[in-house]
Amino acid sequence: MIPQDVFEEALLDFFSPVRPFLDDPKVSEIMINGPDQVFIEKGGQLFLTDAKFDGQEALMAALRTAAQFVGKFVDERRPILEGRLPDGSRLQAVVPPAAPGGPFIAIRRFFKETLTVDRLVQFGSMSPVAAQTLSALVEAKLNIIIAGGTGSGKTSMLNALSSFIPDGERIVVIEDSKEVQLQKTHVVQLEARPPDAKGRGAVTIRDLFRSTLRMRPDRLIIGEIRGGEALDIVQAMTSGHGGCMGTCHATYPRDTMTRLETMCMMSDIDMPLAAMRSQLGSGINIIVQVSRLQDGSRRTTHITEVLNFDLDTGKYDMQDIFVRRYQGIGPKGEILSEFEPTGVIPQCEEQLREHGVELPSVIYDAARKRGVDTGHSGY
Repeated sequence: MIPQDVFEEALLDFFSPVRPFLDDPKVSEIMINGPDQVFIEKGGQLFLTDAKFDGQEALMAALRTAAQFVGKFVDERRPILEGRLPDGSRLQAVVPPAAPGGPFIAIRRFFKETLTVDRLVQFGSMSPVAAQTLSALVEAKLNIIIAGGTGSGKTSMLNALSSFIPDGERIVVIEDSKEVQLQKTHVVQLEARPPDAKGRGAVTIRDLFRSTLRMRPDRLIIGEIRGGEALDIVQAMTSGHGGCMGTCHATYPRDTMTRLETMCMMSDIDMPLAAMRSQLGSGINIIVQVSRLQDGSRRTTHITEVLNFDLDTGKYDMQDIFVRRYQGIGPKGEILSEFEPTGVIPQCEEQLREHGVELPSVIYDAARKRGVDTGHSGY
């Protein structure tokens, strides 16, 4: 058997045309559009590089080796590959015949430096007060969904928020491909796998999720919710498993609920729509919305509380606790904005107090400016 370190180095040799970008900490994504065109993302902007592979077969050889590294297959009959490189960078590829002119590959970089909440505050992704609020929400075991578009920083936000989980809790993480890097000690990381060449041995997110419920988790974290497992997760949220976290693709908080609703309907469980919506409305407490703005910066745009689903109006009752206010374009083309409290006191305030945590006084100050009687004396 080939030693692991030798195999890893051999794999990276196949990707030698893009190796400099894999070693550059400022490159966040590498996009290979066939053997002759390679783009990179740097600072939120795309750049065409001079890198080229020796031909389509050289690129396919790199992908076959990457597939072997993660125990998967890629060929004409299985033209889609989800995998990772030795440093943990996520690899997504589509090959011919599904990708005429391909293979097409996107490599999302894995950064060894842990992105903390403090760093997110320094980068301007959120304000210090918003970070304090999220700390209270996580510690109080509210169920949180982090939503956003592709490349908006969902997984980075999930990793950062994990630092707020109290020490001593057992955390189970379930993913399709290992990306989440929790900043805690007691972490059980599980990874789904596709069937082998003969269609055997598949382990799905749903299979893993059902198993974890008997593994004494204090927290359940799903790297990305994108199918029928959404209903299992929501049912867990409503049956005593507080503090669940996960990510999903959606543009705005209300879209997030609609998207989760659609994914719940992908389940094989036949449930009345009204009952499903009621479970979503009571199971999910907080949506943290992130976005990549036009200038390439990644920002938190909303912290929204989900109250319930109103059967009379047919809508989810939601209220923004923080929103991003936009103020125009700066001299260097940067988008100027501030992430501010709305003056709304979240209804989950009582649950926070049960866990011995408080919201920042700034939230109550903003509420008083709106003329709201907070019943809170401040600090």
